[in-house]
Amino acid sequence: MACTIGFIEALCETLSPLGVVRSRKMMGDYVVYLDEKCIITACDNVAYIKKLPCIADMMADAEVGRPYEGAKEAYILDFADTRRTLEVIGRLWRDLPFPKSKKK
Repeated sequence: MACTIGFIEALCETLSPLGVVRSRKMMGDYVVYLDEKCIITACDNVAYIKKLPCIADMMADAEVGRPYEGAKEAYILDFADTRRTLEVIGRLWRDLPFPKSKKK
């Protein structure tokens, strides 16, 4: 089952106080970008974020899973608590690199 538009819109709206948010459909699921950094992989109406040391303390009690077969294990983000979500994503954003530019 792919993500619903309503789920993606709610996720993007939640993140909007942090900056420019956009989503991109990829093979039936979505990737969500915050200020051009890939921050969330959304599959089956579940938001996955990378397991990085910078958020390990905040996500210690979070569920984990894999967005698709062969993917690395990731934290499952429960974005019902907006304040916590913004803090986790803000901290994660600071640690993630900008994507490398593609050579033409």
